[in-house]
Amino acid sequence: MRLHVANHPLIAHKLTVLRDRNTPSATFRQLVDELVTLLAYEATREVAVSDTPIETPVAPTTGLTLSEPRPIVVPVLRAGLGMLEGMTRMLPTAEVGFLGMRRDDNTLEIETYANRLPDDLSGRQCFVLDPMLATGHTMVAATNYLFERGAKDVTCVCILAAPEGVATLEAAIGDRADVNVVVAAVDECLNEKSYIVPGLGDAGDRLYGIVD
Repeated sequence: MRLHVANHPLIAHKLTVLRDRNTPSATFRQLVDELVTLLAYEATREVAVSDTPIETPVAPTTGLTLSEPRPIVVPVLRAGLGMLEGMTRMLPTAEVGFLGMRRDDNTLEIETYANRLPDDLSGRQCFVLDPMLATGHTMVAATNYLFERGAKDVTCVCILAAPEGVATLEAAIGDRADVNVVVAAVDECLNEKSYIVPGLGDAGDRLYGIVD
């Protein structure tokens, strides 16, 4: 597993405003969209391309276009939806799948309650979107779900990560697949409630409001 922390002044600026507890939801959503577009630039550095001959107005040449099969972008519901437009702005020809996952409060196990993905992901580059890599359990479940369908090339795009979550994901993946993790920052730790510190709070609630 490879971890890439995107080090850029614009990313740092937008992340600072996201962290501020006084930032309203409308501004928060807009900044997530802008921030993910910047992260998507880093996350797609190794996207598969093919040589393509073209004719310019001056002369023939060979350029590059995205290879087939098309990449697939997979937001993890619900917070991952806030990252979708920023990612597809950079990859407009990608397909989009969805994974709905939640933690059972009694067993603490991750349950998959919604799935809209192809049965066969062999040969597909997969981009998983989830704002927070906290304990790592949701991302482990999501990547396992993709591995079971034949995926071998997975990039996880997150806004923030905790060291505990990075370690958990790396241990779970092992050498089963080629996995990249792209984040805006790795924070200090998790608190007793498994929130990232200093973090930015609950990303889903700040994007969409609190739903009981």
